[in-house]
Amino acid sequence: MQILVSNDDGIFSPGVLALAQVARHFGNVRIVAPDVEQSAMGHAITIMRPLHYHATQLSDFEAYRVNGTPADCVALGAYHWDKVDLVLSGINLGFNIGSGIGHSGTVAAAKQAALLDIPAIAFSAPSNMSAANYTLIEPYLKEVIETFLSRPDIRLLNANFPLNPKGIHWTRVSLRHYEGHVVPGQDPMGRNHYWFAAKPLTQAEPDTDRYAIEHDYVSLTPLSLDMTDEAALNANKQEALLTT
Repeated sequence: MQILVSNDDGIFSPGVLALAQVARHFGNVRIVAPDVEQSAMGHAITIMRPLHYHATQLSDFEAYRVNGTPADCVALGAYHWDKVDLVLSGINLGFNIGSGIGHSGTVAAAKQAALLDIPAIAFSAPSNMSAANYTLIEPYLKEVIETFLSRPDIRLLNANFPLNPKGIHWTRVSLRHYEGHVVPGQDPMGRNHYWFAAKPLTQAEPDTDRYAIEHDYVSLTPLSLDMTDEAALNANKQEALLTT
């Protein structure tokens, strides 16, 4: 099995190396990742300038860095390999749960693989991960990959890991409401700048990714590329039939 590993934190993030070390238990691993951090890049792709694909020394792995987005990395990685059987993205430093999935570069790398008809998993963990924490979650990383490989009906999976997991839960995406606001300030030169901030207004529901993480469970959420609102579509189809 040929496994492409990518991320959005950049080629030198400790998470990508930790994931690659687990991935090599399942096959031949190649790392293709952004040359700098691309967090919250979403599914952006580069179309207005050329991209570079450079070999990079990264432990004993075959690795390449790309001056582009996570989605670019997966597209170029698949282009440069004769066949990619599995894409693993992460391990991101910071959870990708709830509404954060929409702007996650980590999830976007996995989505790009799914668009290329390659099964993929996005992995995320707390931003304060240490070497000891990576060791603690390693058995769960293996179990998630093994489970995914045994389920060909799932093509795109989002996995989040607490610092010290006590089990695994299958979950749906948490959709809770936020109070969004802008926090103004000034930099040392006296120039105005702004931070986007948000405060949750509701609690996470029990079967969601956020609830699982809050209770120290690994969260596994199957994702779909089809963003169609089926209920609204069917309702409007029925209404159209009634008026014709």
